[in-house]
Amino acid sequence: MRSTVDVAGIDCRFPAADSPADFWDLLVRGEHGVSAVPPQRWPIDEYYDPDGGPGRANTRFAGFVTDPETFDCEFFGIAPVEAKAMDIQQRMVLHTVWRALENAGLDPKALRGSDTGVFVGVMSSDWGTLHLADYAGMSPQRGVGNGFCMIANRVSYQLDLRGPSLAVDTACSSSLVAVHLAANALRNGECDIAVAVGVNLMLTPALSVFYTQAGLSAADGRCRPFSGNGGGIGRGEGVGAVVLRRSEDRPDDAPEPYALIAGSAVGQDGRSNGLTAPTRWGQERVMTKALAAANCTAQDLDFIEGHGTGTTLGDMVEVRALRGIVAGEPTRTRILGSVKGNIGHCEGAAGIAGFIKACLALDKRIVPPTLFADEENPQLDLAAHGLRLAAGAERLGRGQLYAGVSSFGLGGTNAHVVLASAERARRPKGNGTLGVLTVTANNGDALARNLAAVAAGIDANDWLRQCYSSNHVKSGLGVRIAIPATGASSLLDTLAHADRRAAAATKTPRGARIVFAFTGQGAQYRRMCLDLRLRLPAFGTHLQDVDDAMAEITGSSIIAAIESGADAEGRSLDETAVSQPALFAVQIALARTFAGFGVHPAAVIGHSVGEFAAAVCAGRMTFTEAARLVSARGEAMQAVARGGAMLAADCGYDAALALAESIDGAGIAAVNGPSSVVFAGVAEAVETIAEKLRADGVRVKALTVSHAFHSALMAPAQAAVREAAAQVTEGAEGVIPMASTVTGALLEPDDLTPDYWARQVTEPVLFDRAARALAALRPTHVVEIGPRGVLSGILRASAALPDSTILTPIPGEKSDGLEFAATLASLWESGVDIGWSALYDRADHRIRRLPGYVFSDGERFLVSAASAGLTAPVRAVAGHHVLPTKPAAVEADPSSVYSAVIAVLGDIGDYRPADLRPDQDLRDDLGFDSITIMQFADRIAPRLGLAAAPGPEQLHSDIRTVGELVELVTTLTKENHR
Repeated sequence: MRSTVDVAGIDCRFPAADSPADFWDLLVRGEHGVSAVPPQRWPIDEYYDPDGGPGRANTRFAGFVTDPETFDCEFFGIAPVEAKAMDIQQRMVLHTVWRALENAGLDPKALRGSDTGVFVGVMSSDWGTLHLADYAGMSPQRGVGNGFCMIANRVSYQLDLRGPSLAVDTACSSSLVAVHLAANALRNGECDIAVAVGVNLMLTPALSVFYTQAGLSAADGRCRPFSGNGGGIGRGEGVGAVVLRRSEDRPDDAPEPYALIAGSAVGQDGRSNGLTAPTRWGQERVMTKALAAANCTAQDLDFIEGHGTGTTLGDMVEVRALRGIVAGEPTRTRILGSVKGNIGHCEGAAGIAGFIKACLALDKRIVPPTLFADEENPQLDLAAHGLRLAAGAERLGRGQLYAGVSSFGLGGTNAHVVLASAERARRPKGNGTLGVLTVTANNGDALARNLAAVAAGIDANDWLRQCYSSNHVKSGLGVRIAIPATGASSLLDTLAHADRRAAAATKTPRGARIVFAFTGQGAQYRRMCLDLRLRLPAFGTHLQDVDDAMAEITGSSIIAAIESGADAEGRSLDETAVSQPALFAVQIALARTFAGFGVHPAAVIGHSVGEFAAAVCAGRMTFTEAARLVSARGEAMQAVARGGAMLAADCGYDAALALAESIDGAGIAAVNGPSSVVFAGVAEAVETIAEKLRADGVRVKALTVSHAFHSALMAPAQAAVREAAAQVTEGAEGVIPMASTVTGALLEPDDLTPDYWARQVTEPVLFDRAARALAALRPTHVVEIGPRGVLSGILRASAALPDSTILTPIPGEKSDGLEFAATLASLWESGVDIGWSALYDRADHRIRRLPGYVFSDGERFLVSAASAGLTAPVRAVAGHHVLPTKPAAVEADPSSVYSAVIAVLGDIGDYRPADLRPDQDLRDDLGFDSITIMQFADRIAPRLGLAAAPGPEQLHSDIRTVGELVELVTTLTKENHR
């Protein structure tokens, strides 16, 4: 048995229906989208004749889509000059394919480089007819933008898809043949995902005149399928796209498919009564083959979406063919209908329209009414053939359903597809309470627009799966916003105030350099981070793994000590022998959790005991080595006689050092900032320092400690630490830089010797100096790894890393997981590619269909019906049509290469020079391709007086931005004038 194919995603625009939801609503309500010919299409009075005289059409009506000329050229990185030249059908398909891929639960950007195939059914191009005959206005963009093949090729190029890419023209059956070819390509392994599309747009009365002259046109522009009052064909237009995938390849988290393609076939009438005359036998053969391919019979069909043009001959032939395939079977009435009654005959898009209708009907288990069922043609004798028209929307039964979809071409190429309903699996929701909603766009205005669309569709009962879906479908574009939440209400509250932030968002910079800063002793508290296990199961898993490994070293559970506040021996969590291994365990678990999200440090720094986890993350020690060493260090320091004191002071280092050197028994334990130090030593000496500083008006704070850490009083612990450190691998070079708070500099490969760790016990923590050493690496973010926000505040106060965003995923005891999610959100907004799955309960790994991307409608490119000959393209902004004008030349000094480059780019792309910036990507933002490269080379040379134009190989090199192009031309200009 042949494998089935999922109909995984759908998007469409048809008359009176701008989306699949609108389309279904139109169908079930039994309404139509036929209207008078819009004046911007063609001057109807010049081409209308109720008697159908030569060169005239006998109708003023057809089914038109709304505003087909709107096109978000900036989104696709297509220059306005190229957008004006492109067939509108290409533009419509680009929008529709993007939204269909999203509807399938796919991020279109993630398909770059894949073998995804594109199959487009199309039978005419009024745009090409108008523009290719305008020889005087011919341009490279117009030549490339008007081939049928380019409708499919444009999609493959813009989305960087590497599978089969072809246009299909079999007249009215084109798009259903495209579905058949796409499904076979999947079964044959030519691609893993396929997009089948149908498109049709009416810009001239040409085919309306043809139908009238051929005696096929309905005067009122209405198709009346299977009706006794059928007067002929009423034209329609639109675009539909379906995303197909082998059923066995369906990911576990994918949306349920709308339907399954069980089988399909394509055939020809052969030599009939005429080239355009249909035959019962040809249609019967193709339907029989499709049923055989689906391994079922006509008896299995629950309804049939017929071709149903409403012409007397066509409907009669089709019904007789249907009678042929059901002959001899047990009596069963099947519903017959045709979408043409709702939207007209969409010609090249007719097949996809019927296919989408049938898919939606199977998905919802409802067959929409057949328009004009009350006018059924008695000559068809449908009841005798086991067929009936649906007078209203009818609910289908339970169990497996089948539907047949027919589409017959004017030249005799017929197609039939057998669809089956998809099984619906019940999937209970998970217990997660933490999510992040993500939305991306190509600029701030678009981000605000799309955020509003997604927000409007939030379901309070399914918000977590919608967040998960957004992470996998709405995360691929350059301008980003992320909304963390711990519940539906918090998500909706934040969304209500996020529009301004979205509108102000800018393109995400490439690359982020993250520093992990590991908190030192004193940050511990009972139950630290344990509640995060409930919000973030991934952290709980890592913490348990660390605890299991450390129990073999310490002999007891770290988690138990954190939970109860004391270890198995009854020692408090605040005792160094307990707190240091506990902090280390929490930090390693947090670092591993971040790694599971794809967050990895470019450098690390640790405050005192935080250096052990930092060294592990830097690759300078193994986890086991560090665990043994930190355990030995804690025990050794615990064994030192209690006593001494520590004092934090808002004091500069030089003054602090002079003061400490003037008093025996005291020293500096830490330098956290330019005016933040910690003193340590014997209690009397530290109290003396406190009194002097208070007298000078300096703010001080006595620290609650058991020992005077990082002072000479800790010297008795050095020998044990040195001995334990001797077991660590010597000369570890690490994999990322580590700033040392012992030396205040970046570590060299052989710095982590046993003596280093012994010195670390008694010498001051030079955190401020070490942080400033990291500035040379130009970090973009600092993430504090620890149970409390300590280093975050120090870094903000010291401004040691002024260009870095400081993030605190766990600020302290009241942290509920939202801050962790907010950290991920901030990193993602800054360009870090987060692997979001670990944020959610496994049961919530389920992609829900979200609102499709909302493209800008501010740019319009259409033909002007008022212009002579219907050949003048127009560009409109904000809905007001204006004739296109080239940007004015920039008045600048001839030696200004920048002005020259900007002027030429504006000229060839139809951009305003003021809108061009050095940081814009030539290809992705401005559509700088092989054609515009040649145009640029030809125009820049005379403008700058170059003897020879820059060669294409130079412009094709690693030149990515406008600024880099300016640099290249500047170099060429200097060389030319030497």
